[in-house]
Amino acid sequence: MKSEILRLLKENDTYLSGQQICDHFQVSRTAVWKVIEQLKKEGYQIEAVRNKGYRLVDSPDVMSKAEIESLMKTRWAGKKVVYYDETDSTNNRAKDAGEKGEEHGTLFVADRQVAGKGRRGRSWESPAGTSIYMTILLHPDMLPSKAPRLTLLMALAVAEGIQKVTGLESQIKWPNDIVIHGRKVCGILTEMSAEIDYINYVVIGVGINVNQETFPQEIQERAVSLKAELGTNIKRSELIAATMESFEKYYEIFRKTEDLSGVRELYNSLLVNIDKEVKVLEPGHEYEAYALGINETGELIVRLQDGQEQEVYAGEVSVRGVYGYV
Repeated sequence: MKSEILRLLKENDTYLSGQQICDHFQVSRTAVWKVIEQLKKEGYQIEAVRNKGYRLVDSPDVMSKAEIESLMKTRWAGKKVVYYDETDSTNNRAKDAGEKGEEHGTLFVADRQVAGKGRRGRSWESPAGTSIYMTILLHPDMLPSKAPRLTLLMALAVAEGIQKVTGLESQIKWPNDIVIHGRKVCGILTEMSAEIDYINYVVIGVGINVNQETFPQEIQERAVSLKAELGTNIKRSELIAATMESFEKYYEIFRKTEDLSGVRELYNSLLVNIDKEVKVLEPGHEYEAYALGINETGELIVRLQDGQEQEVYAGEVSVRGVYGYV
């Protein structure tokens, strides 16, 4: 009920009487008062005026189940939120829930991770109070070979969410990093449990540097936060909700064809690698090529130095710029 009362307050610029809220939710005035008091303790500025009711004056950068759910405008993506002040990894929590049959679209969010993960087992810096660590659980009805394409859909969703909330234009470094002015602001990690011809579940983890002001020395040259770019704090819950709204939209487009034909042009327009020399890093082998963009199945098409074109598969190799990260 707290999420719904919060949503109601946000949707109304005027005062809502206690009786209106009671009638809407079929609860007592005492129950409403208790929720209002809880919200005040969490930092919401709520004005209470006799004979007028309650009015939300300001929402801080609150990260909570109620706050995130109150902002969600989706039908299924992130409609249910599982929130942790601290956990090992939201991907781990989502995978555990996937094993237990938790519903499609459930979103796991943490304020802090103590064992955040990046690609190839790398750790992901996960301090409290500054960034977004979230994972969506999916039960796609498709062949396991098609699941990696979901990573590219999430990259689109994050880029669009950032633009909606902050106005900042970001780009995608194929296949799973979001960059602003050549520095990484977001990483995406997709993991799957599957049989030969059946997916049990897929989890897509997203880590976004939102309000961080400093980074560890080893990554400070190639990492950036939204606050560093914008010069002001961003409300994380708003960005979570905007990203989920975009992801649901792109997922529904993808489900019609199970390929990226419906979003390929948009993805390529955001691809920082396109029309550039890149270095393809395969295990035990690396070579330089010219990036042409993705195909309908999500592979990066590159032109080799002898003029031949070939597909690069995300799970097997990394791609970076010849002279740096991008």
